Amino acid sequence: MATTKLKGNTVNLAGNELQVGDLAPIVKVVAKDLSELTIGGANDKAQLIVVVPSLDTPVCASETRRFNTEAASYDGVSVSVVSMDLPFAMGRFCTTEGIENLSVGSDFRNKDFANAYGVLIADGPLAGVTCRAIFIIGKDGKIAYKDICEEITQEPDYVSALDALKATLSEGCCSSSGCCN
Repeated sequence: MATTKLKGNTVNLAGNELQVGDLAPIVKVVAKDLSELTIGGANDKAQLIVVVPSLDTPVCASETRRFNTEAASYDGVSVSVVSMDLPFAMGRFCTTEGIENLSVGSDFRNKDFANAYGVLIADGPLAGVTCRAIFIIGKDGKIAYKDICEEITQEPDYVSALDALKATLSEGCCSSSGCCN
């Protein structure tokens, strides 16, 4: 069982533990307008999936703002932020923060995404929400990069994630720990 930490305390993650090279499951989450947002699988664009516990926290808000800004500079990428927040709250956050370069999706209904991607916190004070993670999926539908953040309360390694995204866009990423040329 995969784990992460919350303020230094180990918490278990439930669901299917995916690895780099695995096919990314196709899952539907609820968009801010209550429509369905499909994540995973092969696509005409690379996918950057940013998983956060809740947009209603300073760390998650900062991370989402940063990826919103960074997403504007890449062609051929679909960026989605997934959390357990209600779609209405996600919509309000996007409006307030001027989030326009990415999609937000709520996994509140069935936790299908969290279970399919192995990011559902199984115990501790945040049980039932998603951990902090980054997945990059190539156009072929395979996971090119995965980072389950070691500490939920800290922002991810943006440099590594964005380097992996660049490599995926040029079809050169070959591992979760780095990229080959």
